[in-house]
Amino acid sequence: MAAVSVESVRKRFGRVCALDGVSVDIRSGELFFLLGPSGCGKTTLLRCLAGFYVPDDGRILLEGRDVTRLPPQQRDTGMVFQNYALWPHMTVEANVGFGLAVRRLPRAQRRQRVAEVLDLVRMREFARRRPSQLSGGQQQRVALARALAVRPRCLLLDEPLSNLDAKLRLEMRTEIRRICKDHGLTAVYVTHDQKEALTIADRMAVLFAGHIAQIGAPAELYTRPATAAVADFLGETNFVRGRVREIADGALVDTAIGAVRAVAIGERAQVARGAECTLSIRPEAFVLAAPAQAADRNHADRAEQAGDSGTNRIAGHIVERVYMGDGVQLTLDVHGALLRVNVVERADVRRLEVGDALQVRVDPRDVVILG
Repeated sequence: MAAVSVESVRKRFGRVCALDGVSVDIRSGELFFLLGPSGCGKTTLLRCLAGFYVPDDGRILLEGRDVTRLPPQQRDTGMVFQNYALWPHMTVEANVGFGLAVRRLPRAQRRQRVAEVLDLVRMREFARRRPSQLSGGQQQRVALARALAVRPRCLLLDEPLSNLDAKLRLEMRTEIRRICKDHGLTAVYVTHDQKEALTIADRMAVLFAGHIAQIGAPAELYTRPATAAVADFLGETNFVRGRVREIADGALVDTAIGAVRAVAIGERAQVARGAECTLSIRPEAFVLAAPAQAADRNHADRAEQAGDSGTNRIAGHIVERVYMGDGVQLTLDVHGALLRVNVVERADVRRLEVGDALQVRVDPRDVVILG
């Protein structure tokens, strides 16, 4: 049985359809991410799970129990808000114990539970402080402890790290995954940060305009996107238009950058000989196939004419070089088409400059055919 089941949920706000027949099953103990651009419906879905919104149609089940129209306090869920929502006049321990007081737990039990969860988020030494005396990361830990104190069957997190700086965000997302996994918590986590989702999710759903475009493990969605919209949203990619020449071991596609063989086929792509298609190639999928030839701008063209470029071997000239800290991103001009190529090898990074001729290649398994 799924820990959380969403069945054909629809939610409208006036003329705006925020959710249009969304269905998803979330497994017990799973860290499940809802990902998508602003306005896609991910926060609306989370608030339907929490009980803040009531769906117009469809059902929501928690461990098989229909909670579609139950108020939040009767659902056994814990919510971590984007702005933390801590009471400024209360101490840390009072904030954490607030939900327990509402549930009328005896004072001794409340104290014990508060101490346990403060230990869990490593905040016990700050129990007597008020929120204004805490850093952003510490306030986030308190908000998480408050949600955990009620021992929820499902933990709901609404962009909890968006107000933190980059270093603290990295630390906290690791901490959230540790806590969820150590205690077997089922968690539904809303974010628009692709790296956050790809780093810590067990599975995730990408939403666009109230619909789920694709559900799967992070690696699956990144390397095998179902649509161009999913490929474009999750990180950077190169889109190359072409026409299928033959179908064997995937497909051979004629494009402006040459013949490209692709093995991976998006689940919604229709591939047939002569059909037009779009290829998705991640910048990091390219590897250098030949050294740069700074003194000879015609090197790449001569190599191609000589027939040694080969399938999935692409020759062009560097027209832009952007330093990225852990490497460089190059923009290659290939017969007028522009390709982004990421290079991280230090020796290669140092010698590649604008104007150099360059050959790269890509494994057919890293080329995805999209409809």
